[in-house]
Order: sequence, then C-alpha cells, then structure tokens
Amino acid sequence: MCTPTRSMAPSACWKVTFRKGTDMPFVRIDTMRADSDRLDGLGRAVHEAMVDTIGIPPDDKFQVLTSHDGIRYDANFLGIQRDDDVVFVSITFRSGRTTEQKVALYKRIAELVEKYTSVEPRNVFVHLVENQPTDWSFGNGIAQYIA
Repeated sequence: MCTPTRSMAPSACWKVTFRKGTDMPFVRIDTMRADSDRLDGLGRAVHEAMVDTIGIPPDDKFQVLTSHDGIRYDANFLGIQRDDDVVFVSITFRSGRTTEQKVALYKRIAELVEKYTSVEPRNVFVHLVENQPTDWSFGNGIAQYIA
C-alpha cells in the first residue's frame, strides 16, 4: 500500500497495475435510426469479436454507441453496395496487433453484427486506430499506463 508523504505528489500512488495484454480499447459505433436493442446488439457484437480475436479481456468494455438521423457515406466505395443500414465502427487501442489478428477481427465483427442485428456484412465499416501508452488517461488527469 502506498501512502503519499508531503514530499510526494499524490499521483505517486496512483499507478495502476495492468494485467498482461490489457488493452482497454475505446470503441465508437455510429449508425442511423437505431433503437436501443440494435445499439446493444452492435456493442455486443464488436466486444465479443475483440475478445475472440485479439485477446481483449471480457471486462474491458468502453463504448460510445450513437444513433444518428443521417450519416453521409459513399454507397459504392470500392464496389461495396452500402445502404442506410451502414454501421461505422472505430476502435482505438494500443499498437501491436498483427495483420492476421486485424483481418480476423474485421471478419468476426461483420459475422456477429449480422447475427445480433441482421445488418449485412457489406454495411459494416471498421476503422482501427493504434496508439501508444502515453495517449491514454483513464481519469484523474493521470496517464495511468506510464505513471
């Protein structure tokens, strides 16, 4: 147990011990005119896919699920026919995943989104953002990964 002294910054005791492999991804899911059941299904699908394919611990869940009245998108980009069921998934996490893991993640997200929401895989657009431990603060104004 750490007890700060007058000469120590309070943050000296705030270092968090992380489980090996803990990544704490941050997920944003945007779609159009979705009710709470559809949003829940989308969040469940993405989280399960991350657990299944890239080793995210089951309890590391941080998601922002948003339904919009409208979203602009190219309905035929790269020859993929999209419609207003389009779902945008953006996952931010620490770098280090292999190409094979990322490809498996894309596939699993599309499979589970279809299973839980009936959104066709052609409408599932996934974007990954990798960063470094210094790019995270989980609260208290502290960079817990490096503190």
